[in-house]
Amino acid sequence: LARVFSRTALESYLPRIQKVVNWELRGWCMEPGSIAVYSSAKTLTFRIAARILLGLRLEERQFKDLAKTFEQLVENLFSLPLNMPFSGLRKGIKARDMLHKFMERAIQEKLQRNNPEDHSDALDFIMNSAKEHGKEFSMQELKESAIELIFAAFFTTASASTSLILLLLQHPSVIEKIRQELMSHELYQQWQSCHCASDISLEKLSRLRYLDCVIKEVLRVLPPVSGGYRTALQTFELDGYQIPKGWSVMYSIRDTHETVAIYQTPPSSFDPDRFSASQPEAAGRFHYIPFGGGARSCIGKELAQAILKLL
Repeated sequence: LARVFSRTALESYLPRIQKVVNWELRGWCMEPGSIAVYSSAKTLTFRIAARILLGLRLEERQFKDLAKTFEQLVENLFSLPLNMPFSGLRKGIKARDMLHKFMERAIQEKLQRNNPEDHSDALDFIMNSAKEHGKEFSMQELKESAIELIFAAFFTTASASTSLILLLLQHPSVIEKIRQELMSHELYQQWQSCHCASDISLEKLSRLRYLDCVIKEVLRVLPPVSGGYRTALQTFELDGYQIPKGWSVMYSIRDTHETVAIYQTPPSSFDPDRFSASQPEAAGRFHYIPFGGGARSCIGKELAQAILKLL
């Protein structure tokens, strides 16, 4: 999967991510009243996952049906093991089977096209990488990989997008500083409709230092994942408590971000400038962990950050 989220791969995804973001934002701007941000953000991230990660070519009706089915699967992941009519488990199984059936048709179409110019989505990277190593994925493996890619990109990025919009609306001065930075890099265009520059690259995004600080601070204050699990490789002591070797330990991302002593301003406040002077993560490996840490940190973090910056 490392190849799926490499810099080369991300660069190839970026133009299509821009198109999806533009499409969705124009729809938001055309709404006569207020919009439900989290619901709209889920639509945005699902469209990105379907189009960019899987390369699916869907009509709008197909897209809505697929998104609804996927959400039904996720909503019933943790159900009581009662396989009876109308149970959560039965609904989840039905949604899974529908997704597998759809994915099989989509993958068959992709394999039949066999156009080298189309081999630029994450699923293509996975299949091509397997072939280079002398392996052929079965249809079942491809279907499960496709659903896993959507699952990895869906709720967490939608949650982070919602948090970004919420915190920006609460801090208009931050919006103004972002606007000034975009203008200084000739990336800001005030059009009648929502739109962003069509030639944004990863290199240009990396120059937007203040925007980077804003994204980091959003993920620090409101991380989309509450925590994670690790296994203690050796017995250690923490605040007077002994954790035996082999125990499963759950860590809280938000509590970590709010209690570490390296931040100069109050940890509970929203202050993107805290990241401008020096990188807090350089002071310790696990002081800033919105994507987890160590060997099992989130492999798609660069993609998620790029989506948030484009938004």
